[in-house]
Order: sequence, then C-alpha cells, then structure tokens
Amino acid sequence: MAPLLAFVDIFVESPHMDDVVQALAKLESIRELYEVTGEFDIVTLVEADDIEQFRDVLKNKIMKIRGVKSTVSSIVLKTHKGSRFTEELLHPTSHSATVSQKH
Repeated sequence: MAPLLAFVDIFVESPHMDDVVQALAKLESIRELYEVTGEFDIVTLVEADDIEQFRDVLKNKIMKIRGVKSTVSSIVLKTHKGSRFTEELLHPTSHSATVSQKH
C-alpha cells in the first residue's frame, strides 16, 4: 500500500524562521522542505504510513516547534506528475529501489 503524502503549509513567526527550518529538517517524516514567498512561509511534503501517523507528526512534532504559528494541510489523493522522489515513492520499480539505495 502506498504511503500517505500531504503537503503541509506552515506559517512561522518571522524571528524563528531559521530555527523552525532546522527543526523541520530533522523530522524523518518530512520528505521535502521549502522556504517560500506568498501566503505561507514554509511548504513541506510529509510522508506517513496512515492518517493516524500523519496526525501524530502534525500535532506532536510540527505544531510543537517553537515559532510555528499554524498549518494548512492538503492530503495527496493521486499524483499525476511529480518530482522524482514522489514518483519513486508511489510507483517503485526495481531500478528506482537500486537508485534510492545508492543515495
């Protein structure tokens, strides 16, 4: 079964941006992490085994980081075209497994 993927957009208190980014980068469930312009300050792609694990990551890890004001989550229903990581995650092949092991 494919893992649950969710985009988590994060609002951050400006003075804490660098600390928040460093804390998020250490979380194993966060597969992609971007500091962005626009409505949100940070956009992440979170991987979880199921909705309960996703809830735990969001509630007990991301939201507990000092400087995180709030989040907006979007659970991925289907990937039509995505990054190399997302494609390999959702549609593993023997070649992509070998490539992933080399990195």
